[in-house]
Amino acid sequence: MEGGESLAELTIAYTTYGTMNADKSNVVWICHALTANSEAADWWNGVVGSGHAIDPEKHFIVCANILGSCYGTTGPLSIDPATQAPYYSSFPLITIRDMVKAHILLRAHLGIEKIFLLMGGSMGGYQAMEWSIVENDRIGQLFLLATSATESAWGIAVHTAQRLAIEADQSWQSPSAEAGAKGLKAARAIGMLTYRNYNIMVAQQADPDAEKLDHFKAASYIQYQGGKLVQRFNAFSYWLLTKSMDSHHIGRGRGGNAALILKDITQKTLIIGINSDILCPVAEQQFLNRHIPNANLLVIDSNYGHDGFMVESTIISQHLAKWMEQK
Repeated sequence: MEGGESLAELTIAYTTYGTMNADKSNVVWICHALTANSEAADWWNGVVGSGHAIDPEKHFIVCANILGSCYGTTGPLSIDPATQAPYYSSFPLITIRDMVKAHILLRAHLGIEKIFLLMGGSMGGYQAMEWSIVENDRIGQLFLLATSATESAWGIAVHTAQRLAIEADQSWQSPSAEAGAKGLKAARAIGMLTYRNYNIMVAQQADPDAEKLDHFKAASYIQYQGGKLVQRFNAFSYWLLTKSMDSHHIGRGRGGNAALILKDITQKTLIIGINSDILCPVAEQQFLNRHIPNANLLVIDSNYGHDGFMVESTIISQHLAKWMEQK
């Protein structure tokens, strides 16, 4: 892996939809974000599915769970062959490029020579950009959504705050799959403040009862969201994957100039930003648009902030379908 360590064994969990055509020209590969999984038709319903832009009746759709996650691909909860016990905190540091290496292994395993459309939002966009540089000649078109060429200082600060919350949990790093669960709940609470924004929180979570002293609607919402993630995700993976996001920089090892490296992305590229996104604001997508030679930028008007890249699936699907039809 990029950090110098290695994994003796690798399992990749993936999901496919549809059928590859005879000349293998209809492959759409979806790269998922931080806590998602390979079931893209579930978490991106409206973009992926029958009648939507990415349609299994037209496309052979692949989505692979990322390296380091807890949804089937090798990660901290996997068994270390050297110890015959779960890795937990001993799992090696990984990068976005390591995730892409795993995707490339799967691509070869599935006999895919060319990807018609490679797409991803947020952290999924990081993977898509890296892949389009590493295997430029295999990627036909690129769709990037609510993403950036490098992780910003703001993003790193947010992730560090989230990891501090996990590390403050007294159970953190104990040899248990439940280690850091309370810290993960707090980390998710921090994340929710950046996935949404002031306007949507006030619009949806304000209390009409002026006499309240406690048990506010907004507090209940944040508690609920934190608890929901704990039920489906793992603190070791969350800690590790936020680290991999921090190191995202397409210029690393390539001269350090992200703008210059973006010029090597020669594919026809659609970029979509969300106007209320405070985690990965539109300025980041404007940077991509300025430096990717064959790019087209659209900005969606949404109150949902960074989460808009999933919430606004209908309008995103419409824009994507129209763009894919263009010669």
